[in-house]
Amino acid sequence: MDVDVDGGPNAYGPPGTHPLDELRNAHYRRRKHAEIVGYLTDDNNPNLPIIQGPNDPYPGYYISQTAYVDAANPNERDPRRYVDATRINYVVLGNAARKRGARLGDFVAVTSTRTHKSVFAIIGDDGNPSGDEGSLHLLQDLGYPFKNGIDDAVEQRGEILIRFYPNSNPNQLFFRTQSALDQAATKLGLVRDFPVPRKVVTSKE
Repeated sequence: MDVDVDGGPNAYGPPGTHPLDELRNAHYRRRKHAEIVGYLTDDNNPNLPIIQGPNDPYPGYYISQTAYVDAANPNERDPRRYVDATRINYVVLGNAARKRGARLGDFVAVTSTRTHKSVFAIIGDDGNPSGDEGSLHLLQDLGYPFKNGIDDAVEQRGEILIRFYPNSNPNQLFFRTQSALDQAATKLGLVRDFPVPRKVVTSKE
């Protein structure tokens, strides 16, 4: 699982700032000349980033976006409209989960077989067909000492397990704190902790 910082107000920025990730990682599937999907750009110039203003969380930084948004906030240039990777546990929607009915905003439970921790999260972003990405806050909540999206990743196959709950957020609730997300998932009776197999069989075995 790679670390996703998209949606964090300090995820990307111009030279002279100290963003959580490199600009190349804001491109689709992290390909240098692919479409920019990690931060907002001008409608008339897809290579021109939109800059946060003086009343935004990180003035001078780019406006990093996620596929899942706050439906009550129609302002695309408001950084608060997007799921903050530094505050909220989220995973990226991959093709396999999508085919099984998972959708943006659905709740999930995520477990690390290394740290033996389990947490609630939502599906907060897409753009990676593999789905092998999780927000910075998610990996930190699972007990990993990650600090940014530049170098950190969980490399061991099968170390991160995700249980999807399709159609679990039909009202498209949007969360600004992890505690609010946890409370909503618990109220629905979702299971956070689930048995971890002694050996995870992978395609390489």
